[in-house]
Amino acid sequence: MRNNVLWRKIARIVMMISENLHISSERALDLFYQSRVYQMLVDPSYGLQTMSDTYIYDEFILELRG
Repeated sequence: MRNNVLWRKIARIVMMISENLHISSERALDLFYQSRVYQMLVDPSYGLQTMSDTYIYDEFILELRG
């Protein structure tokens, strides 16, 4: 996946996190960058890049709750 496409995907997911958790976008970005889900997203071998934004968001929330 091209980097600019991946960055837009990350931005959409971070905005979902920010809106749904009622936190700043900066805090949401920080939480997402520290997550296992983010590490899997940037590693093409997992295939997470092909999943929907909502699926990745849900996986992030599951990780956060775990």
